[in-house]
Amino acid sequence: MMMSESWLKLTNQVCVVTGATGGMGEKICFEFAKQGAVVVLIDIKAAALAALKQKLETETGATVYVENCDVTDPAAVEAASRSIVAEAGRIDVLVNTAGILKFAPLEDLKYETWQQVLKVNLDGYFLTAQTFGKVMKAQGHGSMVHISTVASLAPETYSGAYSTSKAGVNMLSKQIAAEWGQYGVRSNVLMPCLVKTPMSMPFYADPEVENGRKKLTANKRIGTVQDIADGVLFLASDRASYVNGAALPVDGGFNMMMGDQIPKPGGRKQYAIDHETD
Repeated sequence: MMMSESWLKLTNQVCVVTGATGGMGEKICFEFAKQGAVVVLIDIKAAALAALKQKLETETGATVYVENCDVTDPAAVEAASRSIVAEAGRIDVLVNTAGILKFAPLEDLKYETWQQVLKVNLDGYFLTAQTFGKVMKAQGHGSMVHISTVASLAPETYSGAYSTSKAGVNMLSKQIAAEWGQYGVRSNVLMPCLVKTPMSMPFYADPEVENGRKKLTANKRIGTVQDIADGVLFLASDRASYVNGAALPVDGGFNMMMGDQIPKPGGRKQYAIDHETD
């Protein structure tokens, strides 16, 4: 039996996506549009925003608004909020995807780079959540989904401030949930890992790297932006109305496979077969 796209109940919901022109953000925007949502694109890339707006409208028929906004600028975020409410009437969903990654060993990491990553990955999420959250509180409803990473739970070594910034996102989301749940506002994080995104694609240029990474997951495959978008839409929707302050791993089971990586003589499965007892 085919399931109607209206199952998620996102039709006519005003869904704001930061970092909209990135590969992850763009896919999320398309999935919202396919559900009949009103999509608001936020990014600092004006030309890319215009192109994405046209593409979404042409291919899905969705109502699309554009905000050329630097999410690290409080005044710009406030102006974007006023503009969205004036144009669309409300803000039902916020999805924070804007983020950067700057590799460096800690001993070599420049303070300026540390600040830059925290400003985009954490300050930007705080500013949009705080500003758009005020609108949601006044409405008495709203849902936020923040893109984090499994590397927020265990550090991705030599990734500079990345893991630290995303660990901050996890706690920010929990605090929003704890303080604003009483006003009908939900906040959750989605934690990808071993997923092909524009940020991670260079890792997979080497087939040996891709094959090695596949082996680390329970699913034995690398994730896609579709996997991320599917998780985001569920958390954003009223189908997750009693999910608040949660962190959803979208990692093919990578987070539970540590024990499977511990070698045993002959291989873990063969060892179990050889030593099977009644």
